[in-house]
Order: sequence, then structure tokens, then C-alpha cells
Amino acid sequence: MNVELAISAATNGRSWLCLIAVLLFSGVNSAQESESAAKPALTEAQATTFARLALKGIAQEYPNKPSNVMDTADDVRSPQSMHPAFYGSFDWHSSVHGHWMLARLLKMHPDALIATEIRAALNSQLTAENLTQEAAYFAADHNKSFERMYGWAWLMQLVAELHDWDDSDARRWREHVRPLEEQITKRMNDYLPKLTFPIRTGVHADTGFAIGMLVDYARATSNTELEQLLVGKSKAFYRSDIDYPAHYEPSGHDFFSSGFNEADLMRRVLSKEEYVTWLDRFLPQLRTKTMGEMMRPVEVSDVTDGHLVHLAGLNLSRAWTMTGIARALPESDPRRQSLFSSAKQHADAGLKYVSSGHYEGEHWLATFAVYHLSQ
Repeated sequence: MNVELAISAATNGRSWLCLIAVLLFSGVNSAQESESAAKPALTEAQATTFARLALKGIAQEYPNKPSNVMDTADDVRSPQSMHPAFYGSFDWHSSVHGHWMLARLLKMHPDALIATEIRAALNSQLTAENLTQEAAYFAADHNKSFERMYGWAWLMQLVAELHDWDDSDARRWREHVRPLEEQITKRMNDYLPKLTFPIRTGVHADTGFAIGMLVDYARATSNTELEQLLVGKSKAFYRSDIDYPAHYEPSGHDFFSSGFNEADLMRRVLSKEEYVTWLDRFLPQLRTKTMGEMMRPVEVSDVTDGHLVHLAGLNLSRAWTMTGIARALPESDPRRQSLFSSAKQHADAGLKYVSSGHYEGEHWLATFAVYHLSQ
């Protein structure tokens, strides 16, 4: 029964309970429709398009931006000799998350026509020999800060993707990546207790993004010791935050909203009741609808500029963080609707840049699209 029929029934003298029930049911449906619109299903056609970008990227060694420290002349090496698994896609972290994306797409669409190509690529890259060498790279003391913590977070996302996958190849890849996982876990356990303050930025080093992903990894792999460290740091860094300056965002080459990353992290570590109260203090502008540019999609002025194209990723990361924040709120909370609506606008704006024909964006944006569409 729709709302109009219910009103007619009530007007004709039938029970008002019918009207109330239908209106309540309509509200639930409306909330579900808003969430579905914010994050539409990842289709096989999209999966194929995104996978082709990653398959090309992870096998492409140049151009390349190594972020390594050279301790001696022996450290002057090609990307593939330093990183036999993750040498492509312009930089180490993009290669890692390209592999994660391929694994997720294969898991979601195992019968897609492109699945055979994905499986072959992962079998070629994620070998025991390659990943043992990757682990050895991180073991060197002068590399202790390499890809900290953005690349670490994506590597652990890959581990989490493989961890519970009932697939013979995936189980083998999971074991192959274990030495690298252990090395990065060791680095995290050493680094996080020393990190006195959070890093708030719209690019790689943002602490809120990395810790959020790492919390997901720790829970997926039942690493309770790491989870406790991450949750403790999250609360120490962010629990007392109030009045986030939303009007300061975005910066010119952001691909993250540091504010939304923080809010998306805290939904993971606070109870639902605590989170509602915390969000009221942290982003009171959500209730007063004075978020300004933070809730408006951004345009990219030049997709051939590797820094300016970051804004395409900002649209996508805002979409997934707003969706996560909205889901954590009670269904009756009016902020849900505005967050879901803005998330859809941001996703639509970001997706149009994924396949631009320019490597500056194509080596990484598909991962952001898949991460949003598959959460």
C-alpha cells in the first residue's frame, strides 16, 4: 500500500494505524533507497574497465617515482630490482593497491571474462620469491619509513582481502605475502607508540585514513594486539576533537578530506551512542548545514597534472567516507540523507575522471572507485 492509498483509507474512517505504519515503512524505504543511490552496485562492465587499467599499470615500470633512501651506491637500482612484486603503476603504493583492486574484483566477479587475466597477473606477481624480496627491503633500517603509513595501509588491505578467501590461488598468495605483512607489522608496532600527534593532511600521510584501514585489517585477521594499539591511538588522537574547520577544505591537491577521514575512523572505534555525540561536537556544521565546500564535489582543472588530478580522488574518497559516516548514524538522524545525497554527487563527479586517457590519474583512480563501490 502506498502513502496516497493510506491517506485515503484514513480519510474514509479506517484506522489511523494504517497510515502511521505505512508512513514509517515509507521512511525506512526512503533511507534504504538513499543509501543504495549513494553507492550503486559495481557491475561486471565497470569491473572489467577498472581491471584493465590496473593490469596495464602493475606491469608498467616507467614512468616511476621511487621514494627510497639511498644509503650507499648499491641502492641506486631500478624499480623492479628493488620491488619485484610492486614495481609498476608509477609508485609502490599504487602498485600495491592495484593488486588489491584486482584481488577484490576477481573475488566479486570470478566468472567474468577478464578473470583469467587477473588470476594470471596475480600469480605472476605475488610469488614467494618476489614477496620475500619485498620483505627484505623493509627490513633494512634506512627503509623503516618507506611508504609509512599510506602504503602500509594498502598492503594490509591486500592481506585482509586474501585472508579469508576460499580460493586455492588466494590461499597461496596469502602465505606468500606473510613475510612482508610481518615486517610491516613490526614497523607499525615500533612507530605508532612514538607518534605523539596525528598527521592531518589531504594527501598520503593522513593518519586518520591509514589507521582506519589498519583497524579493518587487524579485525579481519584477528590481530587483537594491533587492534588495541590502533584503537588506543585513535582515541588519544581524536576523541577530544571539536569544531573541525570545514571551511578550510579542500586544499589545491587533496585526494582526502582529513576531516571526513577522521570521522570515518572514529565510527570504527566508538560505540554507536558515543559516535553520535562525538560527531555532534566534531562536525556541528552537519546539523546546521554549513559545511560549505566540504560537501560540494570538485572539478579537476587539468587531468594531465599529477597533483591537480588528486581532486578526482578527493571526490571518491569523500564519497566512501560520507557513506561510512551516514551508515553509522541512527536511521532517524537527518544527517544521513544529506550525507548520502552528497556522497552520490561526489561519486558521480569522481567516476568520470577514472578513464581519462592520462596515466597521471589512470595509474590509481580506479582503486578509489572500486573501494567506494565495493564497501
